[in-house]
Amino acid sequence: MDSMDRSRAFLRDVKRLVVKVGTAVVTRSDGRLALGRLGALCEQIKELNSQEFEVILVSSGAVGIGRQRLRYRQLVNSSFADLQKPQVDLDGKACAAVGQNSLMALYDTLFSQLDVTSAQLLVTDNDFRDKGFRSQLSDTVKSLLSLKVIPIFNENDAVSTRKAPYEDSSGIFWDNDSLAALLALELKADLLVLLSDVDGLYSGPPSDPHSKLIHTYVKERHQGEITFGDKSRVGRGGMTAKVKAATGAAYAGIPVIITSGYAPANILKVLKGDRIGTLFHQDAHLWEPQKDVGARDMAVAARESSRRLQAISSQERRKILLDIADALEANEKLISAENEADVAEAQQTGYEKALVSRLALKPGKISSLANSIRTLANMEDPIGHVLKKTEVSDGLILEKTSSPLGVLLIVFESRPDALVQIASLAIRSGNGLLLKGGKEARRSNAILHKVITEAIPDSVGGTIIGLVTSREEIPDLLKLDDVIDLVIPRGSNKLVSQIKNSTKIPVLGHADGICHVYVDKSADLEMAKRIVLDAKIDYPAACNAMETLLVHQDLVHTGGLNELVVNLRIEGVILNGGPRSSSLLNIPEAGTFHHEYNSLACTLEIVDDVFAAIDHIHQHGSGHTDCIVTEDHEVAEVFIRQVDSAAVFHNASTRFSDGARFGLGAEVGISTSRIHARGPVGVEGLLTTRWILRGSGQTVDGDKGVVYTHRDVKIESQLVN
Repeated sequence: MDSMDRSRAFLRDVKRLVVKVGTAVVTRSDGRLALGRLGALCEQIKELNSQEFEVILVSSGAVGIGRQRLRYRQLVNSSFADLQKPQVDLDGKACAAVGQNSLMALYDTLFSQLDVTSAQLLVTDNDFRDKGFRSQLSDTVKSLLSLKVIPIFNENDAVSTRKAPYEDSSGIFWDNDSLAALLALELKADLLVLLSDVDGLYSGPPSDPHSKLIHTYVKERHQGEITFGDKSRVGRGGMTAKVKAATGAAYAGIPVIITSGYAPANILKVLKGDRIGTLFHQDAHLWEPQKDVGARDMAVAARESSRRLQAISSQERRKILLDIADALEANEKLISAENEADVAEAQQTGYEKALVSRLALKPGKISSLANSIRTLANMEDPIGHVLKKTEVSDGLILEKTSSPLGVLLIVFESRPDALVQIASLAIRSGNGLLLKGGKEARRSNAILHKVITEAIPDSVGGTIIGLVTSREEIPDLLKLDDVIDLVIPRGSNKLVSQIKNSTKIPVLGHADGICHVYVDKSADLEMAKRIVLDAKIDYPAACNAMETLLVHQDLVHTGGLNELVVNLRIEGVILNGGPRSSSLLNIPEAGTFHHEYNSLACTLEIVDDVFAAIDHIHQHGSGHTDCIVTEDHEVAEVFIRQVDSAAVFHNASTRFSDGARFGLGAEVGISTSRIHARGPVGVEGLLTTRWILRGSGQTVDGDKGVVYTHRDVKIESQLVN
């Protein structure tokens, strides 16, 4: 069991929990009640109640709600002359009395709609000085919980004698956060959840992009590192109050989690063991999970290692790749065993066949990957390649050279072979690398990462390739735009879209692989059948597999369409049709043309001519790879010139759209972007440029003493290192 599993293992035994909801969650920024958030909170408590959890709620918000209501009433009853007078702030105790009534009325209404009964318990600091009160409180709550009634606590600010606006060192509690911690101890709760307006405790203000979420609070390490933001906009607390309350409760034996009350199901997620929010626990110092020092440190370590990699010779970099290839083959049995375990678990879990297919490392795959790495190693070193050389002025030479991008973050699903390809490309291009694979391939990814990094010499360091094992760490990584230079997602449309919408870091990749094969009327039919079958059945789960077959209308009458259909059906391909083909061939009509099957299925449609095929591709395609099969070269040229995709083929299967098959050695992914790399992305797609200027003391001096020549200079040496 790893540190993350240990740190959340206690949740399995939780029966009674105290949930504290802060003012910033209960109310909106204008002071009015946040009905949606409160409704979601009550629904969660209803769900927990039905699961036999005992839930005690501590709710702030009365003062804020009362102030808003009284201000409104004051405004309604004011004359114009009154409005000209200086406005006196409302009495806080009056606000508390009015607001508490409104707050509890709302809780009662919401819970009643869910067939749940709630009860109000107002307490003051002085109450807890009475042992009899504490005993009676415990008995009352015990009775309410046995009846499945939700006790709702709040400090009775309307009659409280405490004068300190924030923390009274002589008091037993000083706000609702410390009240919640006190109640958790008094009522022997198993867990305290403090709901806030942020995801948890950050190393600095949450708005600061350099701040990172602290998943497990270790007092000895974190208390001197954290910079707190402002206190609550309407309550007395804020994160400082929450941390003090959480630390006190945790060291008294009550685990605490601070998490967002804005998310609609965070309490349920906490109890399922999801790694959200910040955990406070008396044993936290024993866990010290690597994840808490992971995201930024991992990225920084990858950058430092990449700089060491760039500093060594081309031959040394080549040897690293050859050693990795040898290590993979030497550990093939171990890798296969781990991969088989992943496949078996995926099948048992009920994953789709397409995913299981991508997950499996078939016989010979390791040798194939090793050979691809050797091919990559024997290519010309891409780092420091002089691309252009210019004499700027007499004795002033400018060189444009190839240079690594820096640190890459690759998020990929299912395919462990992608880890090998990406790692080898990163090393060849001198880049640091962070990898996040799918949980279904965790064993395969872990052993491949171990084998590869152990083959990297200490002079460079295995930290050049970091393996991210927690899904929860991705949001932290996506904030590191000052350390990570490029994100490449390889997976579903949903994954790519989520990443693009969650980061300032440039993203390279493709969301869909909707590849077309258009069979023209002049096509060699036997060739067309071979290409269509290969494009569909060679590897249906690949992003370069054919998903839509377009057929010229003349082939309907010549029998060509029928032959193509028969061949596909013999191979077990399920056909869905467009409006024209579905009625003609009596096949189900496709719900949409923009669909990636990743399986033995495809869409078929009949088009008028090459121009109709081009229009169809532009309207429904994804810009990945599209093919025309024709013997008419003029038609082929029209197709090639006008189809705006990353790869366009004539008389060749779409399955050739691959970095290794293009001779790139391997690929980090396929990009449909129009900025930077496009199509299969190999080493060149992971490089940028630098300008190197060599002079002999020249100065600009207002351009008075410089005669610019800007003359191209012949490149004699292709390497600067």
